[in-house]
Amino acid sequence: MEHLWAPWRMDYILSNRKGRKCIFCPAAKQADEKRLIVHRTSLSLVMLNRYPYSYAHLMIAPVRHVHDVSKLKVEEMKDILYNLGQSINILKEAFCPNGFNVGMNLGRVGGAGILYHLHFHVIPRWKGDMNFMPMLAEVRVIPEHLKKTYNKLRLYFKKLEN
Repeated sequence: MEHLWAPWRMDYILSNRKGRKCIFCPAAKQADEKRLIVHRTSLSLVMLNRYPYSYAHLMIAPVRHVHDVSKLKVEEMKDILYNLGQSINILKEAFCPNGFNVGMNLGRVGGAGILYHLHFHVIPRWKGDMNFMPMLAEVRVIPEHLKKTYNKLRLYFKKLEN
């Protein structure tokens, strides 16, 4: 039998998520790099998903803690969608995916893992990326460490800041 090592998953499995602060809201003195935020504006942020569905899985959220799309201000909507488009362009350039899944999970029944801070998922897809592993073994294979992916993406997003 072959072994597939994914040691970063243990943090998620063992973590006590009750009472945990929102991952999108600022943590006291916690750097963007530690939080995996690759880009931010005054109204929204783009971050790598720490527990990704697929390689280079990004999330885009408003900076303001809001859970209802109808409560977003027009400026926030524009900024979020602009960053969504920029993120897709950067992922195309950096990793050459064949397609994308883009969407939101709203509410517990809608599949939201983070209930009170809305966010988009941007999941790059490649032909054949859903092989037997997720279906039979309930395992996702992520081919690169998150820190390495973060560093690659950060270089592309830095160009937006200039």
